Amino acid sequence: MSALRPRSLAWRLVGRLAGLQAIMLTLLILLIGLAAIVLLQAGLLLDDYEGSTLDALRDAIARDVAGGLSLRQTPELSALRSEHADLWFVIRDADGHKLAEGAVPPQFAPIASALDHVSDARLRWNAAEASPPSALVKWVDSAAGRVQILTGTYGQLSVWRALAGTPVLFLNVILPIIVLMTLATLVATPFVVRRTMKGLGQAAAQAERIDIDRRGVQLPLDEVPIEIIPLVKAINDALVRLDKGYERHRRFLADAAHELRTPIAILSTRVSSLEAGPEKTLLFEDATRLSVMAGQLLDLQRLDQGTDAFAAVDLVGVARRVVLDLAPLAFAASYEMSFEHEDETVVVAGDQTSLERALTNLVQNALDHGRRRGTILVRVTNDGRIEICDDGDGIPIEEREQIFEPFHRLHQGGRGAGLGLDLVQNIMRLHGGHIEVDQAPSGGACMRMVFPAAGVPLTFAT
Repeated sequence: MSALRPRSLAWRLVGRLAGLQAIMLTLLILLIGLAAIVLLQAGLLLDDYEGSTLDALRDAIARDVAGGLSLRQTPELSALRSEHADLWFVIRDADGHKLAEGAVPPQFAPIASALDHVSDARLRWNAAEASPPSALVKWVDSAAGRVQILTGTYGQLSVWRALAGTPVLFLNVILPIIVLMTLATLVATPFVVRRTMKGLGQAAAQAERIDIDRRGVQLPLDEVPIEIIPLVKAINDALVRLDKGYERHRRFLADAAHELRTPIAILSTRVSSLEAGPEKTLLFEDATRLSVMAGQLLDLQRLDQGTDAFAAVDLVGVARRVVLDLAPLAFAASYEMSFEHEDETVVVAGDQTSLERALTNLVQNALDHGRRRGTILVRVTNDGRIEICDDGDGIPIEEREQIFEPFHRLHQGGRGAGLGLDLVQNIMRLHGGHIEVDQAPSGGACMRMVFPAAGVPLTFAT
């Protein structure tokens, strides 16, 4: 199979059907021909073929040195002479040359020299005489030119003479039929195959819509060819198993997140009771990160049930709350915190809790990689974007796509499990938006949350 042109199942069916039809038709015609030969040899077919003698004479006619008519001793002529002692004939041409053998029956003798203007005729003793006639007269084309033959009717159709007409029959009858049937197959079969494969095409179209966010999808079996049904059923069974496995995985993450919230809360309380110092700051950052991650897992599990709970969310309000919550952590890590917004309100459709979690994760990411220097800037634009910029070393261009992969870390040995940006990206996708990575004017990293159709008036069900 060519790598550039995969073999088509439909055209393989068409080609094989066309070839099979041509082979079957040829075999059928050959069998009919073989049966005809057997019947000829048994004398059951064309037992009274009246042109046998005329055919044998025509094939034997030749010219002598003087230009007169002569007969070659052909096998058929020799057989006629040996089997019929009363063989007779009169052969002449338009130039007056004449060749005769045997005794012309008295009934035909008077007309033997009066046939100049007769093209062909069948001669009988009387009108009641059965077929074949007693004699034939006919102008024929031979090796000696056009001649007129008057002779009796002897013998049967030769098998070899019957076979001699087979190539002509094949070229004039059989081959055109094979060509027409093959063309008809090539034209009609693709249409039939396409209609037969219609159900398979529908199943393929349904398979293209399968996604991790659309579980419970099954491929249709209504119009699928019966030979393909086992494969489609196997795929449907595999989809069911995948849905069950995903559901177990989702429940595990949700249960784990719920179970972690209590020890994380206890840990945060105990850290808060410690005396101020660098160790307390680090422990507080770690506890906060764990709390945010557990919350994000719960948010994804909740949003996975659909977007029916989306409502109007003010991005300015979301950003303001996140900045106020994380400002003490930023100050403790030697950062300055800045919050800017172009409009007082920028409304989008979404889930407020999960968006707060996503923005918190990005701000914490800036705290972790900002080299504990400069300012953490959070800006909300009037076109529905939230930018989080730091004054750290920035993110290399070649790494900007990979940082969103699960468990990927920009720096080996860094803090966290490498799941934060992947979770943020999933939250933004659920909201129809995306995350952009850019460079801040100071050379640091700038993460941008981009929402769709921001600023368009929205209506929500109450």
